[in-house]
This record gives sequence, structure tokens and C-alpha cells, in this order.
Amino acid sequence: MEKHLMYINGQFTESETQEWMDVTNPSTDEVISQVPKATKNDVARAIDAADAAQSAWEETPAVERGKYLHAIANGIRAQADSIARLISEEVGKTLELSTVEVHFTADYLDYMAEWARRYEGEIVQSDRDNENIFVFKRAIGVTTGILPWNFPFFLIARKMAPALITGNTIVVKPSVESPNNAIAFTKIVDKVGLPKGVYNLVTGRGGEVGNELASNPKVGMVSLTGSVPAGQKVMEAAAENIIKVSLELGGKAPAIVMADADLDLAVKAIVDSRVINTGQVCNCAERVYVHESIKDEFTARLVEAMKAVKYGNPLVDTGIQMGPLINKAAQDSVQQKVDRAVEEGAKVLLGGKKVEGTGSFYEPTVIAGATNKMEIVQEEIFGPVIPIVTFATLDEAIELANDSEFGLTSSLYTQNLNVAMKVIKRLKYGETYINRENFEAMQGFHAGWRKSGIGGADGKHGLNEYLQTQVVYLQYDKSVN
Repeated sequence: MEKHLMYINGQFTESETQEWMDVTNPSTDEVISQVPKATKNDVARAIDAADAAQSAWEETPAVERGKYLHAIANGIRAQADSIARLISEEVGKTLELSTVEVHFTADYLDYMAEWARRYEGEIVQSDRDNENIFVFKRAIGVTTGILPWNFPFFLIARKMAPALITGNTIVVKPSVESPNNAIAFTKIVDKVGLPKGVYNLVTGRGGEVGNELASNPKVGMVSLTGSVPAGQKVMEAAAENIIKVSLELGGKAPAIVMADADLDLAVKAIVDSRVINTGQVCNCAERVYVHESIKDEFTARLVEAMKAVKYGNPLVDTGIQMGPLINKAAQDSVQQKVDRAVEEGAKVLLGGKKVEGTGSFYEPTVIAGATNKMEIVQEEIFGPVIPIVTFATLDEAIELANDSEFGLTSSLYTQNLNVAMKVIKRLKYGETYINRENFEAMQGFHAGWRKSGIGGADGKHGLNEYLQTQVVYLQYDKSVN
């Protein structure tokens, strides 16, 4: 069994305590590797390295910084197959989806690298005739990234690429569930010769490691993708030094299916958006609102489509659309939510049971007769479970969809442009997908409202998250000849 190391100041290193954590394959329950259990001092050492490297990195021309990102992207593509297998092994993602994630990560690095010559400041008109007002965009300094396990490889790039191209340095912490792919990413970073301290990787549990990443006084910005409780802890820790916080938290995406919807399209898109990564994606379709006039037909089609979803070990079984849930605790959590839905009066039309035995598998599940008051409609499921709620009018559908503490993604299925525009205007979500599956573009902006987060990622606006503004008022002597 391989023991991996952290990466601090350009060197692979153990924790100061030499304690290790097991990494488990959720398809087989086997321990597949070990990584160091970092301490607060280990994290502080990484932050110190990032701080020491930051000034020189910021002074490096942006186009030169971008060349490193391009080199890392090329290194990823050269190892795409082996990295995809690492991801599938430690998080249970289908090999097809893992491969998409790896290539998307490389493309994302290239995309962000190309902003080197594009991000810019402004010259603002002054009220004085002998003055210019300049708006400069400056690096924040040391940034930190706390990652989830569901898209573990891509999220490294989503936080690291915009940070580095804008002159910041970074310390990254992968999830305890999925550090192996982050080590592979880091070995590529090391191979391309990125200056020491610009990128650092620490492994450990969120309580101690995450707190230091958010509260250390040398950190200028902390970015977390994770749960609402984790986001609240990061905000609390960051408040000590009033540093910038960027959070992508939970989601409870509604999918509204109107009476005029193309049902073939709607069913396929909703199923694709529900079973991707076994339903463990914050922008997954989490609850369906279907017009009462097409309830029976839509439900029948949805059940048949979900029944056709195959699951298995992604490194062994072929033709599957799902792997396991991340661990046994996740399996139990999904089961408990389904059981409580039944107790509250909902009906399981398909599935509804965890798969006993080796691995953390859960059956594709459809639940009818749900209401907005039920836990399964209000709380994030993070599993392959679709609750169905019916509505009579468009206004009712919008009201039901907005009845949530989350506000990340949403979707609508209709052939009526007027309906679409009304829904777009009134839905309180950072993203809305019309007649398509829930999956964002790297040039867009992935950001949630309400408890789904603060700030966002991707595109021009995501890049600007890693910049701060300096305004300069420059007065000059007009009498000079």
C-alpha cells in the first residue's frame, strides 16, 4: 500500500507527527493508500512558504505565469487515463465521468491561462482637470482552497488556476476521502518546475487543517466547496482577520416540468442530472415539480428511465451510469431520508434501498406523493433519489421552487418562451438551465444565492474573485512646459 506525501515549499514531506490517514475505495471497502495527517504547524509551514513566494510570483509577468498553467495542463493530458482511474478508485465515480473530469481540468487550466493578457483595470474620469483616476487590479496575496471529494481533481484547478494567473499563491487541502488524485496533480506541478511555495498541498481533517487555512493571519482569501456547516465554520474562522471568503455550499435544485414540455428531453435531462456521480453533485436536479395534467405520463417515463440506470464498480463493470456513494455513512444518510419520506406519506415507486454487502451502493430511486414540507424535498439528498411534487399553475410552481434555503441551480422544461422568461425572472437561483441538463460552462459563472454560498467561480467573474482593487488619484502640474 502506497504512502503519499504532502507538498510544501517545493518539497514532498510527511506531517510533523508522522501520523497517517487511510484512504478507502467505496466500491470495495478496501484501504488503498495512506496520506499524512497534517497538524496546525504543518499548515502554517505551507502558508509561510506561500507567503514567502508571493511577491516574486506577482512580479512575474502574467503571461509567464500562464505558461506554467499550460504546462500543467499538458502534463495532465499525458496521464489522463491513469488519473481517471485514481479518481474512480477513491470516489467511486464512473470511469467515463472521471475521464471527462480530467480533460475538463486540463482545458480549464488552459482557459484561465489565456486570461493573462485579458484581465485589466480602468481609467476613470476625474472631476478635476489636472487629475487621472486609475483603477488597478492587484493580487490578494496568499489564498487557500478547501476541496470536496465529489469533483476532487477539477476543484484543484478551479481554485488554483485563477489564483495563480492573477499573481496569488495558494495552499490546497483535498478531502480526506479523495487525496490520491490531488497527489497526482501535485507531482505534475512539481515536474513542470513551478517556483517553490507558489503551490502547496496539505492533507488532513477539516477541523484542525481547515481552521488554520481560514484563520492564519497571512491568508488573504479562503475558498471552500463543501457543506453549509463547513462554510459556517470557515466564515467564523475567517472573521478573526476579516479575510475574503468564497463559498460554494449545498444545493437543492428544482426542476420544473410544464405541461407543454418535451417529455423525452425532460426525462433524459433530469435523470442525467440526478444520477451523475451517483447524485453527489451540488447542482444536481434534486426535486421535480411536474404539472398535474402530465403527472402520470411523466412519472411513468421517469420510473422507466431510472430503472434502466445501471450501477457497479467503475473499475470492473462496464456500461454503468453510477458507482457507489462515497462511504457507508452517506449510504445510511440517504436511506434515512427515504425512510422518513415514507413515514411522512410519500410513496417509493422504484428503489428505495441501499444495496447490502461490499461497497456503498444505493438503488436508483423515484418517490411520488412528496410535498414541499417533507425533509426529502427541503434537505440535500446527495444520492440517486428523485422526489416528485405536482403543481397546478405556473405561479405555484415558481413559489414551490423558491421555497428553499438554497439557491444554487434550477431548471425548467417548456416550449413557451413567455413562460421561460417569466420563470427566469422570478427564480431565486444563481443558475437556471432551460431544456437541458444541469452542468455549467467554464466561461460562465458558478455562484449560488442564499445558503448556497458567497462569491463564485469560473469565467471573468470567477477570475475577479482573486483580485482586489487599488484606486490611484494622480494629480499633475498643468503649468509644466
